[in-house]
Amino acid sequence: MKAVQVTAPGRMAYADVAAPASGPEALVRVETVGICGTDVKILSGAISISYPRVMGHEMVGEVVCGGATGVPAGQRVMIDPAVSCGSCPLCRQGRTNLCLRGGLLGRDADGVWAELVTAPAGRLLPVPEHLGSQAAAMVQVAGTCVHAQRAAATFPGDVAVVIGLGVSGLIFTQLLRAAGASVIGVTRSAFKRELATAFGAVATAAPDEAAAVIAEVTDGAGVDLAVEAVGTEATVGLAIESARVGGEVLVFGTVTGSGGGLPYYQLYFKELTVHNPRAAIADDYARAIELAAAGVLDLEPVVTDRIGLAEVDRAFERVQSPDSLKVLMPVG
Repeated sequence: MKAVQVTAPGRMAYADVAAPASGPEALVRVETVGICGTDVKILSGAISISYPRVMGHEMVGEVVCGGATGVPAGQRVMIDPAVSCGSCPLCRQGRTNLCLRGGLLGRDADGVWAELVTAPAGRLLPVPEHLGSQAAAMVQVAGTCVHAQRAAATFPGDVAVVIGLGVSGLIFTQLLRAAGASVIGVTRSAFKRELATAFGAVATAAPDEAAAVIAEVTDGAGVDLAVEAVGTEATVGLAIESARVGGEVLVFGTVTGSGGGLPYYQLYFKELTVHNPRAAIADDYARAIELAAAGVLDLEPVVTDRIGLAEVDRAFERVQSPDSLKVLMPVG
């Protein structure tokens, strides 16, 4: 079968690999996969892996053979990409996303950018047939946003700012609106600000205008919840500055820098609660599927490109473009 492997930092190949053997796990024919920021870092070598590795962890597909899972052939599914042991203290608490011996498909084990993959019953989540193919391929990333927002309770009448209006930021905008919050979107990109407005944001701003717009919307008090969806120290700092006294900050972006430039005194002075969620659990994915199927989440407008898996090099070029949001790759 065909699959995309990363073979060395900066090098990948659309190649023939051995098909997975039939067994107790379900055999799934992959329909569509998505490119994530983690995939970009794996390809660049910024995330260390063993080579060669079949890439990817975002997918939707159809069960070909249920094996011993009890899932019928023909069932449309997504696969929870977290590999967990089920027996460590965190797994026993239901926090399988933090498994002490766990990993991620496409990073720590071969991933889903392939024609066929296998998965156990506990990692298969049914996806309704009426959900469009593009939206169905995005429920994995939506699930991580659901997981993150569950950490910070949002109520009708709250004001939230979403800093960074990429794929996750635009999903957060919709989730927060669905919870009854007024949302301010912040990004440099004019077309992304337009999308946020279409998704219900009450105001948008470029980063250098954010403080003034937030002050106007909140009468100078600051927001109840500041969501950082970029992953830089500068945007985390802006989130901290944007929050009201006693407010909350949700750091969704993965920040790896150590420049020491955060406004630490504001964390103390405002007595802020900071959340730093990671990945998701099966219940989060199930909720994301439910919200997408019900039309609460409109995921298709966030897709800018569909490029076949065989053209993976071109797909990665599009990911780097400023006019790109979600890049999906149909398989086969």
